[in-house]
Amino acid sequence: MSEQGKEVTRRRVFYIPGYDPIPPRRYRELYRKEGAAQAEISGYALSLAPKKGRNFGWSVAGEIEGAQTHSDIDVLVWSDIVQQSMEAGIFRTYLILARTAWTYISTGALFRLMKLRRGPVIAALYPIGVLLAQLLIAILVLALVTWIGSLLGSAWVGLVPGLLVAYLLLRWFKARDGKIFAYYLMHDYGFSARWRGADPPALRARMEEFRSEIAEALREEWDEVLVVGHSSGAHLGIQILADLIRRGEVPERGPVLSFLSLGHVVPMVSYLPEAKVLRRDLAYLSTRDELFWLDVTAPGDPCSFALCDPIKVSGVAPADQKWPLVISAAFTQTLSPEKQASLKRRFFRLHFQYLCAFDRPAEYDYFKITAGGETLAARFAGAVPSPSRIDTPANRFTEMAEEGKL
Repeated sequence: MSEQGKEVTRRRVFYIPGYDPIPPRRYRELYRKEGAAQAEISGYALSLAPKKGRNFGWSVAGEIEGAQTHSDIDVLVWSDIVQQSMEAGIFRTYLILARTAWTYISTGALFRLMKLRRGPVIAALYPIGVLLAQLLIAILVLALVTWIGSLLGSAWVGLVPGLLVAYLLLRWFKARDGKIFAYYLMHDYGFSARWRGADPPALRARMEEFRSEIAEALREEWDEVLVVGHSSGAHLGIQILADLIRRGEVPERGPVLSFLSLGHVVPMVSYLPEAKVLRRDLAYLSTRDELFWLDVTAPGDPCSFALCDPIKVSGVAPADQKWPLVISAAFTQTLSPEKQASLKRRFFRLHFQYLCAFDRPAEYDYFKITAGGETLAARFAGAVPSPSRIDTPANRFTEMAEEGKL
């Protein structure tokens, strides 16, 4: 009970990041800054405090729409796995480029993905184009230095200095990748392509840990346990929750279980041949009564498969599918022209807009969802799917893993 004697809505939130090497405190600072901005715009109150526990996280006290709330937010960290996958040097990164391109082209996944949304496919092609351009520049520099050496008497005179200059140039490009993200994106797409859609072993083990923590929360006294999966974290959340429900770990009289997927890129994985477990879990989770699943994307986010029903477009929709409820964050309507202009061509920032403040807020409000007085199901009880959603299956690979197999 609060000091005013009102019931306090208590929520446990588990946030699953996408492929991100940044320490989790970034998400706390993003929540603090953007939550304060949204609270001022929408006329409610949020306050953050430290939270104890095994995960990095924070607590939020809210006064929203007449309700007093308390939310504990945990970040389910796998940034260490991301960091390890990004440790490849220059030469190995180009090998990853070749392997990734071959995987998506030889399986036909690249061409089928383009039938859904070209934005995320272009985002996938971007690091390939940039890295190949960098390599071409280095080769041209090598040829120039070698040619100068030939003028001095022999091409061999310029070959060794040319190789050194070309290598140093590639190192210079890599050192400045924090602004162009070519290496980062290449490792992102290469992470799934290496296993042709199957779960990397290290990630599979971490997902088991996440499932155990969510199951523990479901045995505690919360009004709602909310799992939020952003970007690549969306398909992790799908598999974690499918395992959770399959094992009977959702109590009949426990907290309400909710799933919010944001800016998903599910087809980038589900369209690969060995993504059998993911496809099985997509089909399974889409029929379950144990949870409420809301999927939010926006056509203004070029890095997500906006408004694509992840089950239907993956070609595994069962006849009794009920999830997810697919809606749009509608950036063109929920962000002012001035805000849209400030975000123009800031593709990564747009991909994180779901976690940020909207200066013309509509039905989707991340902070009301994670710290408000209503469960996800209650808040969106009257919502209808976006009429612009894409539900055409274009996946060549629809084989699913058998029950009990990982």
